[in-house]
Amino acid sequence: MPLPEQFHEMAGRVNNWGRWGADDEIGTLNLITPEVVREAAATVRAGRRVPLALPLRQDGVQTGMIPGRVNPLHTMVQINQELFGPGTVATSDDAVTMGLQAATHWDALTHVSHSGRIWNGRPADGITAHEGARFSGIGTVRSLVSRGVLLDVARAKGVDRLPGDHAVTPEDLVEAEEFGRVRVRPGDVVLVRTGQIRAYLGGDRHAYAHPSPGLSVRAPEWFHARDTAAVANDTLTFEIFPPEVEDLWLPVHALDLVEMGMLQGQNWDLEELSAVCAEERRYAFLLSATPEPFTGGTGAPVAPVAVL
Repeated sequence: MPLPEQFHEMAGRVNNWGRWGADDEIGTLNLITPEVVREAAATVRAGRRVPLALPLRQDGVQTGMIPGRVNPLHTMVQINQELFGPGTVATSDDAVTMGLQAATHWDALTHVSHSGRIWNGRPADGITAHEGARFSGIGTVRSLVSRGVLLDVARAKGVDRLPGDHAVTPEDLVEAEEFGRVRVRPGDVVLVRTGQIRAYLGGDRHAYAHPSPGLSVRAPEWFHARDTAAVANDTLTFEIFPPEVEDLWLPVHALDLVEMGMLQGQNWDLEELSAVCAEERRYAFLLSATPEPFTGGTGAPVAPVAVL
């Protein structure tokens, strides 16, 4: 089924193709200027460090719903092996097989395509079986450090976890700004907490997967208006799932990644950060969240840390 006219109208309103030149591969990350980073560093007062990544484990968040996206399979390839002869220093080594987007990760701008195009109007056939993403792969993101802002939608509404059918709208995002007495500025990385990851942390990864709250198809226009650099949240699918518009699958992915050129992240554990921000009474912080630089990858694991 072709994408509806409603989608194409929204795409036109958030489109950034050519904004940073025809050869640009990092999209809205261009908004993270040296000034933005200096301001981000100035948010550090207490020195509290909050990890935001899930542990990489074989019984992780993946349930098989997404074909080929496997949880990490960890194998020991050396165990106390004396490589240089008896009595020498022994080493242990291990290897892992996993989907690059298996746990806490960033989606590259090439993660999805629509109408035969990826970010900046490039043809989608630039993604190949042998080389992966030849343009705008995750390896082009060499550093990602900026001011992070937690929009704690769940806490703003006085709940631990949003219901599975809740689409996070621009009105919800403004409500969370007002709750946290913070305003999203150009170059910020926004973290949207729904509380959905509590299902996985509580041992039910199937309930975590779906039904799931997530960003509304209306949210990309809000992030575009605020010149947001990147967005991540605490769900498997990022956007509400099943979709709020019948038979319109992954429209937020297409608007964010293809049209706007904005990285999006999933499976971020924002529970401790929610508690710390509430204790500190501030919702902006220094965020370090550089993805692993897999050449040609359409996504990559990340171990983000918020510093308050």
